[in-house]
Amino acid sequence: MLAATPIGDVNDASPRLHGLLASADVVAAEDTRRLRRLVSMLGAVIGGSLVSYHEHNEGARTRDLVEAMVAGQTVLLVTDAGMPSVSDPGYRLVSACIEAGVTVTTAPGPSAVLAALAVSGLPVDRFCFEGFLPRKAGQRRERLRTLAGEPRTMVFFEAPHRVAEVLSDMAELWDTARPAAVCRELTKTYEEVRRSPVGELASWAQKGVRGEITLVVAGASSPASLLTDDELRAEVQLLVASGQTRRDAVTEVAERTAVPRRRVYNASL
Repeated sequence: MLAATPIGDVNDASPRLHGLLASADVVAAEDTRRLRRLVSMLGAVIGGSLVSYHEHNEGARTRDLVEAMVAGQTVLLVTDAGMPSVSDPGYRLVSACIEAGVTVTTAPGPSAVLAALAVSGLPVDRFCFEGFLPRKAGQRRERLRTLAGEPRTMVFFEAPHRVAEVLSDMAELWDTARPAAVCRELTKTYEEVRRSPVGELASWAQKGVRGEITLVVAGASSPASLLTDDELRAEVQLLVASGQTRRDAVTEVAERTAVPRRRVYNASL
């Protein structure tokens, strides 16, 4: 059983979570100390054994938990906040359970991804979750280039000390006018949602950002296939004028717009 825990306000914990904590034979928690604090605030109880389950012990602990379930025990998996498996431990255990023929079910609840989407003011009919971007600048920028032509609204998790760099990269590699929302401390006392173009948000973030951050960014306003050859040529010429070789400029424009490199090259001629 996968169960969601509050992402901020403890009152978001469901009555079902209370019951599962009390009835499960084994409760596997990402951080046992944090779970004990949550249980204390809720006035709940843990009825079975409590074990840790995090990225450093997933391999060995997954085997133990699956064996317990095969033997007929009920195992409850919770993470520090939100739903297990969403940028948190859980995927490996679910896969192992399916392979072993063990039933997997969920007790849904708070989700930073869905909460941020709901308050962002951006289209939510189609969206994708990108999790955390790479920490290294080069790898992060490469990932952003591959997402330049993504038409769906995108959701990212990010550490507060990297928010300014990420927004600046988005403004540079995508479009300074791309609509976005920085959702900070969702459901907590100092919740804040800033909705502005990424260029403006990048400037705002330079002063420093604190708390748990979820970024929601609008998808590309027009599919890359609708870009004209004249527009592609202008993009290449702009980069060449800044000092890049034509070859590098063509490569960058192709990656940023998701247009085939051959077409960008032909347009540049």
